[in-house]
Amino acid sequence: MNKKYSNTVFFVSISISLAIVLWGLLSPLAFENISNWLFATISKQFGWFYVLSMAIFLSFSVWIAYFSRFKNIKLGKDDEKPEYSMFSWFSMLFSAGMGVGLIFWGVAEPLNYFLNPLNAVSGSREAAIFAFNKSFLHWGVHPWAAYSTIGMALAYMQFRKDQKGLISSLLIPLFGENFGKTILGKSIDILTIIATVAGIATSLGLGTYQINSGLNYIFDIPNSSFIQIIIVLITTIIVIISVSTPLEKGIKLISNLNIYLSIILLIFCFSVGPTVDILKTFIDGIGIYISNIIPNTFSIGAFEDNNWYGTWTLFYWAWFIAWAPFTGLFIARISRGRTIKEFITGVLLAPALVSFVWFSIFGRIAINSPLSVMKEAIVSTPTAYFVVMEHFPFGALVSVFTIVLLFTFFVTSANSATFVLGILSSDGDLNPSNKKKIIWALLQAGFALSLMIGSKNGLQMLQTASITLAFPFSFIMILCVFSFYKELQKEKI
Repeated sequence: MNKKYSNTVFFVSISISLAIVLWGLLSPLAFENISNWLFATISKQFGWFYVLSMAIFLSFSVWIAYFSRFKNIKLGKDDEKPEYSMFSWFSMLFSAGMGVGLIFWGVAEPLNYFLNPLNAVSGSREAAIFAFNKSFLHWGVHPWAAYSTIGMALAYMQFRKDQKGLISSLLIPLFGENFGKTILGKSIDILTIIATVAGIATSLGLGTYQINSGLNYIFDIPNSSFIQIIIVLITTIIVIISVSTPLEKGIKLISNLNIYLSIILLIFCFSVGPTVDILKTFIDGIGIYISNIIPNTFSIGAFEDNNWYGTWTLFYWAWFIAWAPFTGLFIARISRGRTIKEFITGVLLAPALVSFVWFSIFGRIAINSPLSVMKEAIVSTPTAYFVVMEHFPFGALVSVFTIVLLFTFFVTSANSATFVLGILSSDGDLNPSNKKKIIWALLQAGFALSLMIGSKNGLQMLQTASITLAFPFSFIMILCVFSFYKELQKEKI
């Protein structure tokens, strides 16, 4: 490990992250005003670029896995076998990439679209189609295309070309072997860390809000900053303990637990809920999704309500791009020995299918609720799930079970992020020191709390941070696509 490089990237990243935390806590109004200005500028002036970027990532992923001559290349040496079983591999990548978000938005998102659709009457058939069309879009293959683009390139460069596990390593084919040692190379690795911290802060904030809202709704525990601090502190302590153990004992075990708990929850709600309606919604939703995937991919609201796209689609694309370095590097770390086709199929299609099942079940339960319940649910997004479940058979039990699942997903995401931040700030060392992982665990908790508590509009600030800090990284990701393709051309197939 290049200690000088590692120390430079580590200390600069820590300094910038800490400065943002302190700014958010000490001068929240100025922080919020500037962040909102940046958000408005980026979403209005450059929203088209987010949409185009996601289209590039999806097109590249599908082409390279199913239509290119590179699809059978191993992400590793030719004789290497996968390190983890298919179940454990999927559990870890899914838990790291989606868990908290699905629980947070599984009820709230379809309900918001159903009651406040674009170009349709609230609560109508057209509104229902719109609700599931957009929910499937936001949680389908697009986010995983962003993750797979970075993850595939990282796994290839690390395990087949013996390069470091850094984003700057992906640009070596374009800028030369010593690119990572240059100021620009280091700056890219630092920006990767900051974007990762912002993306994770958003996820941790959403999870904290929903856990607190669930505890308040079920057990009348106050919905307050104090409780949110307690939740983040407990999570951080568990994360510190977990990341101090080997990957296969910590993150792997919790990830497997997440999948088992998710399966139990899905089967129960599917069986007890409106089963036939759920099946119809799933089948119909898949058809609508496939038939509209191209126009939806390029949809940005040029002739519609641009604010809606900024609040929803652009926020999601920015959030997923901010998550791409963290999720991509983590997926790369656990994907050694798989072929490009196997990697893309597992990363792109399997999680998207689970998301479709998730939204079909919980979205359908939500829109089948009485109108008064639906209106109450969308008043507060973190509480929406629990408001709907209150009117569901065994709703209290389901809500408590969901809080447990939410917490385990919450821990897994923070675990994975801490592990990846350790790698990124240790010159690509795939087994970073516990000291660095602990520092990042504490700092990402502080980052999330500064956005949540420092501002009266905590949820909006979390979203704003993701969009703002992901913007420059989207350019880097597109460069990585061209660089990766250039390196693949050297393969003799």
